[in-house]
Amino acid sequence: MPADLAVIGLGQLGLPLAQAAATTGIATLGYECGDPAPLAAADLRRMLSTGFRPATDPAELGRVRTAVICAPTPRGAEGTLDLGQVAAAARTLAAHLRPHTTVILESPVYPGTTEEYLRPLLEEGSGLRAGRDFHLAYSPSRVDPGNRDHGPANTPKVIGGLTPACTESAAAFYGRLTDKVVRARGPREAETVQLLETNYRHVNIALVNEMAVLCHDLGVDLWDVIRCAETKPFGFQAFRPGPGVGGHAVPRDLAGPGTRSLRMVELAQQVNDHMPRYVIQRATTLLNEHGKSARGARVLLLGVTYKADHADQQGSPAHEIAARLLELGAAVSYHDPHVPSWSVADRPVPRVDSLYEAAADADLTILLQQHRTYDLQGLSVKAQLLLDTRGATPTGAAHRL
Repeated sequence: MPADLAVIGLGQLGLPLAQAAATTGIATLGYECGDPAPLAAADLRRMLSTGFRPATDPAELGRVRTAVICAPTPRGAEGTLDLGQVAAAARTLAAHLRPHTTVILESPVYPGTTEEYLRPLLEEGSGLRAGRDFHLAYSPSRVDPGNRDHGPANTPKVIGGLTPACTESAAAFYGRLTDKVVRARGPREAETVQLLETNYRHVNIALVNEMAVLCHDLGVDLWDVIRCAETKPFGFQAFRPGPGVGGHAVPRDLAGPGTRSLRMVELAQQVNDHMPRYVIQRATTLLNEHGKSARGARVLLLGVTYKADHADQQGSPAHEIAARLLELGAAVSYHDPHVPSWSVADRPVPRVDSLYEAAADADLTILLQQHRTYDLQGLSVKAQLLLDTRGATPTGAAHRL
């Protein structure tokens, strides 16, 4: 059966796009490159019933009207983005690219990548010319796993095409998925949108993380400060501190390799990278204040994913926190309803089954992620010592970050 759309890369970016397209009745091919995102059997059956089909033959990519590249761009050894999987996807697509196809890149990339990196690969591999024979555009992904309020249909989509006709072709496709399409001046502007949005989040989290450290030193209740501040109807958006920053949208160098970095983003990264060590500092201080040493202490970690009510562990600060506790000689265990098994530095970490009994037995319980299933009032009563890094427990029920 012919397909209308090919999603190349079924990871954290491509899978939600494929699901959204299939749900709206668009016949969708999914072509894998890189590691696929976990998908429940029920979700796969639902996608298959609404027009989704996995593709293993790259020749099928040449029979679609729209192809969206969602290949991952992980950090390389020197901290730069690795575009290798984007290149592989582009070469595979180019070998089968036909005239009048619309090609869209959604992977997080540096400004200029669509024109200077992707375009030559597609043109050389296909013999076609972008902007004349096929349409080429960039659209920043705005995937937010687990968000129940904002999904593809009600999240505006930004489009930046190589030419005005490219922009309109991409906009026509995304107009079938979302209520609002926003046209950028070009691919560079669209590429920079995602970088600005990501860095905005990290800079503001860094600010509130520094506030958390300062307020603890001053004896000020930061969570009460935030509660009051967020009543201001203008000029303020509430962010909350935590044990670190995880997820797939790591801070990016806006300028790209060989050019000047954004100093504020670099500083924000330093602040956020320090938070796991600050959690360890607070944990060891709490143990010492209660006559216990970190060495030999039984420490229970609650929630090891990077986001609440979600199974993804990408970049979760729980890994560094557990590793540092193990280095100090602590006996570490964990509980997470979304993670059946967990290893840190190639060492399996014991998973507790009876949460209340484990909290009562542990010398210190650290809440790292606020999953909806946790009864924090009950845990605060059962735990000998509870360090709450999310400000989720009732006031006075635990030691808050």
